Amino acid sequence: MFIQILMDFHWTQLLQPQFYIEHGGLWLILFVVYAETGLFAGFFLPGDSLLFVAGIYSSNIAATFIPTGNEYLDLLELMGLISLAGILGNATGYWFGKKVGPTMYEWKENFFFKKRFLMQAHDFYEKHGGGAIIVARFIPIVRTFAPIVAGIVQMDQKKFSAYNVIGSFAWVTSMLVGGHFLQKWILSQFGFDLKNHLEVIVLGIVFITTAPVILKLLFHKKKEA
Repeated sequence: MFIQILMDFHWTQLLQPQFYIEHGGLWLILFVVYAETGLFAGFFLPGDSLLFVAGIYSSNIAATFIPTGNEYLDLLELMGLISLAGILGNATGYWFGKKVGPTMYEWKENFFFKKRFLMQAHDFYEKHGGGAIIVARFIPIVRTFAPIVAGIVQMDQKKFSAYNVIGSFAWVTSMLVGGHFLQKWILSQFGFDLKNHLEVIVLGIVFITTAPVILKLLFHKKKEA
C-alpha cells in the first residue's frame, strides 16, 4: 500500500487537505500544523484549509486516536491535540529565531526560504506588536515566520508563550468548529454534503485567507509606484 501511494504521488497533493487526512489522519495533521507554524520550510503547507476539512471529518479522525462515540468530545479531543501541535510549532520557531534568526537575513534564497516572507512577517510584527503572534495565526505564510521574528527581536519569552497559547487555541478552534458545524448545518438544512465538494471549500478558504496578503502587496506596489 505504501509503495502504491509513492507511485501515485504528485507534489501538488501536498497542497490538498484530503491527502493528509486520507494517508496520515491525525498524526499527519499534527505534523503539518507543527511544521507550518514554526518551521520556515513549512510555509507552503495547507494550514487553514486542512483544519477546516478536519472539522468536517472530526469524528472519523478522532476515531484513529481515542474514539469517544460523541461528536462534541471528538471535536474537543482534536482541539486539544492540534492546538498543542501549534503551540509547539511556534515555540520551535521562536527558539530558532532567538538562536540563529539574525543570520537568516544573509541566507541565500531557495524554494524553502524566501527573504521577502521574513521581511513581511517582520513588518507585520512591528505594526501589531505582541498581538501579531495571535493575528498571524490566521494569515498564511506570516504565521510561519511570525514566531521566528519574535525570537529575532528577543520578545519576552513569558509574553510570547501567553500569546502563543491564546493564538493557537483561537485558530485551531475556529477552523475546526467552523468546518464541523457548517457541514452539519448545510447537510441538515439542504441535504448538501460538503464532503463531496471539498475542492470548492478549499478554494474558498484559500481565497478568504490569502486575500488580505494579496491586497497588502497590491497596495504596497501602488504606493511605491
